[in-house]
Amino acid sequence: MIPPPKDIQAIGNEIAVLWQDGREDYFPMAKLRAYSPSAENTGEMDLFGRREGGNGPKEFPGVEVIDWQQVGSYALRFNFSDGHHTGLYSFQYLRDLGEMTRK
Repeated sequence: MIPPPKDIQAIGNEIAVLWQDGREDYFPMAKLRAYSPSAENTGEMDLFGRREGGNGPKEFPGVEVIDWQQVGSYALRFNFSDGHHTGLYSFQYLRDLGEMTRK
């Protein structure tokens, strides 16, 4: 299990995350919105294992992170300027997204 970030800050149009192990990740706010792990973006599985819905990721130019909350000991929820706030970004998901951003 990934421990919670040591610090999170909004810097310009990015969210900076300092992890307990010293790693730093910088996420453009619009990219965080595009990769929201919400059902709106990723869809939901029905009882038969079929994916229903999901229209992401797509681009959200100009969208900003208004604020965020830690959810339990495993995730963050970001509130975006377009009203989106349903994605739960597990710490593992954020670490993986950070790796993807570095490439």
